[in-house]
Amino acid sequence: MYDALSAGDREHLDRILHPDFVGEIAEGMPFQVGGKHDGAAAMRRNGWGGIARHFDARAEPDNFLEIGDDRLLATGRYRGRSRNGGALDAAFAHILTFDGERISALQQFTDTARWRDAAGPTTGVVRLDIVEGIATLRLNRPEQGNAINEAMASELNAAVKAIADASGVRAIVIAGSGANFTVGGDVALFAGTEPAELPARLRSMIDGYHLAIERLTGFDAPVIAAVRGAAAGGGLGLLYAADIVVAAHDSRFALGYAALGLTSDGGNTWFLPRMVGMRRAQELFLLNRRLTADEALAYGIVTRVVADGEVEDEAYGIARKLAAGPTKAYGAMRRLLRQSFETGLTEQLGEECETIVVSARTGDAQEGVVAFASKRRPHFRGL
Repeated sequence: MYDALSAGDREHLDRILHPDFVGEIAEGMPFQVGGKHDGAAAMRRNGWGGIARHFDARAEPDNFLEIGDDRLLATGRYRGRSRNGGALDAAFAHILTFDGERISALQQFTDTARWRDAAGPTTGVVRLDIVEGIATLRLNRPEQGNAINEAMASELNAAVKAIADASGVRAIVIAGSGANFTVGGDVALFAGTEPAELPARLRSMIDGYHLAIERLTGFDAPVIAAVRGAAAGGGLGLLYAADIVVAAHDSRFALGYAALGLTSDGGNTWFLPRMVGMRRAQELFLLNRRLTADEALAYGIVTRVVADGEVEDEAYGIARKLAAGPTKAYGAMRRLLRQSFETGLTEQLGEECETIVVSARTGDAQEGVVAFASKRRPHFRGL
């Protein structure tokens, strides 16, 4: 297992991990990778993968001790460096549980303080604030057009996980500092990277970014994006994850991959054809066409266009309205709408039936029905 993890040998891990594998990483690890991960895929992606996105390190076991018939204690040290350059040297103890010849569980114990010290301080390129049930994710590299680099992808993923762990979040606003929403990937960073190292750097950055987008689509709380200036490349993925997109008259939208000889990230090839149609998506990808705010509105990429100085006021007005709504019902609506492109009519009708029955048990549904019958405005609590 340790050799497979060091080499990134997924096929070998699949062979030795039990289908019902459960991994537990020590609470207190940096970047919110600690906790329980149900399933080998979840452990690879969010546990071991989360560590790999922030550290170039390996576990070096030096002692093994059998514990009963089906468990093994492995002790040793983690050695390596964080992506920020901090040196890591931390002891570990792993308890491995076996089901036959396959590993069914792993419990990790380690000196989490050493991991946090190695990780170093966050750069603050993503700011998270939660006020009165509204979480704000703000991209914060204004001098670079909020270009997405490794730090931003990492901090965005951590911030989204922090929202998931927080209680009482009923709406989410995504915005950018300065004149732009985001110009997409940090091309200056790519140009300054040795060609042989660029693929691994892209993978490290995009894995965490994609996880953040996926998590944003799964919240009950609706997501509102406030766009000024450029929204481009993989940064468009944050717009796709949103339910409402408010754009300034001066905003502009582009993919830009063809100009770099690259393909796509941020979910562009999945979301964009569903949103604008295949022919328009092909034009945007292949001809690298840039859209104005009004064109993006006509294409269905944005919800409404407002005066340049009114974007965030409009977005927060919508957020406050949604935050006062039936949050669990909103979450079910979000899931039903997203899955509708992949689901047959019969299955979707069945899902609608099951979902409305479940939602009828919520306190907000009971309040909504009584308020409607009483001809008064409902007071939803998100429960």
